[in-house]
Amino acid sequence: MLPEYYEFYLPVKINSGQDALETLGWEMQQMGLSRPIVITDQGIVGAGLLKVFLDTQKNSGIDFSVIYDRTPSDSSIDTVNEVAEIFRKNNCDSIIAIGGGSVIDTAKGLNILISHHASDLRSLMGVDRLTAPQLLPLIVIPTTSGTGSESTLVAVISDRENNVKLPFVSYKLVPRLAILDPRMTQSLPPRLTAATGMDALTHAIEAYTCLQKNPISDAFAYSAIELIRDYLFQAVENGKDRKARLAMANASLMAGIAFSNSMVGAVHAIGHALGAVAHVHHGTAMAILLPQVMEYNMPKLADLYARLLLPLAGEQVYLATPMEQRAQKAVEIIRDMNRRLHKLTGMAITLSQAGLAKEQIPEVAHKAINDGSMSTNPLDIPQEDVIKILEKVY
Repeated sequence: MLPEYYEFYLPVKINSGQDALETLGWEMQQMGLSRPIVITDQGIVGAGLLKVFLDTQKNSGIDFSVIYDRTPSDSSIDTVNEVAEIFRKNNCDSIIAIGGGSVIDTAKGLNILISHHASDLRSLMGVDRLTAPQLLPLIVIPTTSGTGSESTLVAVISDRENNVKLPFVSYKLVPRLAILDPRMTQSLPPRLTAATGMDALTHAIEAYTCLQKNPISDAFAYSAIELIRDYLFQAVENGKDRKARLAMANASLMAGIAFSNSMVGAVHAIGHALGAVAHVHHGTAMAILLPQVMEYNMPKLADLYARLLLPLAGEQVYLATPMEQRAQKAVEIIRDMNRRLHKLTGMAITLSQAGLAKEQIPEVAHKAINDGSMSTNPLDIPQEDVIKILEKVY
C-alpha cells in the first residue's frame, strides 16, 4: 500500500567495482580536497588493507599522511575526542573511513564534533540535533558488508562512562562518497562475513516491514535480500570470490539506503541493548534475534513475510503455498541460514553462545524498550515480552 506521504534522500555518490579505489584521487580533486585524515583500525592494518589502499593512491596527488589506526571494535566518545585532536593539529580538510561499523561511526562522530566546534558529543545526541549548515566531506571505504554505514544517516557511539550507546540521526551524516571495491573485503574472515551478512539481511527485512516503509525503500530492500540470497554463502565459503564480495558490498549498501529512508525495528532495538549491556557482536545479535522477532511480529506482518519466500526459496514453492504457511516458512528459512552459517563458521546462534549472561536479560530488555528503533516496529513490544524473546533465543 502506498503511504499517504514519504520522504527519500540519497546524497551519497557510489563508486562500485573491481578498481573503484583508483577513482578516489580524482573525486577528491573535484571536491577541492587535499589533506584528509584516514581513520582505520589495527585489524585493517594487519590484514594489509591499509597498504592496498595507499598503494592505489601513489599517483593521486593527495596527501594521505595523517592516519589514525587505533579505532577500537566499539567506537566511543573517548576515541572520537582523540581523533579530533589529531585532525585539528594537522589542519585536515576531510575524513576518510576505511573499515567497518566502528571505524565509520568514529568518522561520523568526528565529523559532528569538528563541524560543530563542540567538545562533548552528548550535547548533540538524538534525531536531527545537528545545527551546522554543512558537515565536512566524509568518504567511506567499507571493509565489511553488513552495517551499510557508508550510505546511512546514523552513527552509534558508546558512552562508556554511563554504559550506554548514543544514537545520532541526521541526513547531514550521510557520507559524500562511498567506494565499494572487493579488494577491501576479501580478507574478512568467514565468521565475520556471516555475521555482517545477516546484519545486512536484517536491515533489509526490517526496512521492508517497519512502519515508515515506502515504495523506494522497498525496492532497495528487496534487491538487497535477493543479492544476499544469491551470494552470502559464496562469500563465506570462498572469501576470494570477487564477484560474491562485490555483490555483498552492494547488498549492504542498498540495505543501508533502505533503512536510512524507512528505519528498522525491534531486532535493532534489542540488538543495540545487547551490545551496550553484554557487548554482543551486532551482526551476531541480528542473526539470533531476527527470526524470533519476525515470529512476534507475525500477526501484523504475515503478508509481507510471505513475499520474502519468493527471493529466499523460489517461485514454485511460493505460488503453491498458502500465505500464512509462506510467512512461517520464511522465518524457518532464516533459522536454517543461521544453522548453516554456524556449521560453516562457528557463528553463535544463541545468546548464551554470544556471551550474554542470563542475569543480564532484564537490563537488556529495559534498555531495548527505550531504544528509538522500537518506535518504528509494527507492533508494540512491552518489556516482559522482550524478556520472553531473549529467553527463547538464550
